[in-house]
Amino acid sequence: MTARYITIDWGSTNLRAWLYQGDECLESRQSAMGVTRLNGKSPQGVLAEITQGWRNDKTPVVMAGMIGSNVGWKIAPYLSVPIQFSAIGEQLTPVADNVWIIPGLCVSREDNHNVMRGEETQLLGASQLFPSSLYVMPGTHCKWVLADNQQIHDFRTVMTGELHHLLLQHSLVGAGLPEQVVCPEAFNAGLERGIDFPAILPLLFEVRASHILNALPREHVSEFLSGLLIGAEIASMSHYFADQQTITLVAGLSLAARYKQAFNAIGRNVSLADGDTVFQAGIRSIADAVANQPSTYRYFSRY
Repeated sequence: MTARYITIDWGSTNLRAWLYQGDECLESRQSAMGVTRLNGKSPQGVLAEITQGWRNDKTPVVMAGMIGSNVGWKIAPYLSVPIQFSAIGEQLTPVADNVWIIPGLCVSREDNHNVMRGEETQLLGASQLFPSSLYVMPGTHCKWVLADNQQIHDFRTVMTGELHHLLLQHSLVGAGLPEQVVCPEAFNAGLERGIDFPAILPLLFEVRASHILNALPREHVSEFLSGLLIGAEIASMSHYFADQQTITLVAGLSLAARYKQAFNAIGRNVSLADGDTVFQAGIRSIADAVANQPSTYRYFSRY
């Protein structure tokens, strides 16, 4: 009989769960019970709720994301980069009978200190479906990952998404602005500016001054700022991909389109990989191995 297993993406603000029977997804569920929003409930209790009716004691559950952080269920130790893709699924952290958390990844060198949690599972799936030498993973904290078909060599993080939010919501740049409107022209103008002048610290206050002086429509500030930050990110990280033959964006369609435009603006082509698709491929490859080789993974429960 084909093995049954459960995969879970448990982040800071949301929880998504899938029940599989071999290659078939039988059911999926989601909840706002991210690890920072448990409202006094235990992770064990939330897991029981989200998987109610799905499992018995032998059904394996494999989880990824912030559930393995210091604000989650239990810390799943970071694995040091460089690392083989195959090693990610071989060092799981047990938290209950037949329940495991996938480890995060880290870089700790004098010239680079970095961590990721959750993206490693996307990378595992991306390596299977979209082999590449550079993965760019836009989001709140954009990851730039050097890899080959076998291993992850290095990665860095750029806080582009968080900086955009902070500037608009908690600084003078966004103070008193009306509701923002999508405007490709404003994004394009910001993108060009960011690419041309990636040292953007002196430019950030100019964003405020521009809309005060009516050089930038007040409802287009978000779009201009988005272009400015993404352009500066691409330009400032250009040394990181100068020698890379293949670049793959791992993201949802909206963010991927903006980054693709930025890369195209400097003459680089990129491929697109849907973030949800590669996450599912990555976590299912681990969960399927757990379900079909249980004796191997009971070994880790002794640690």
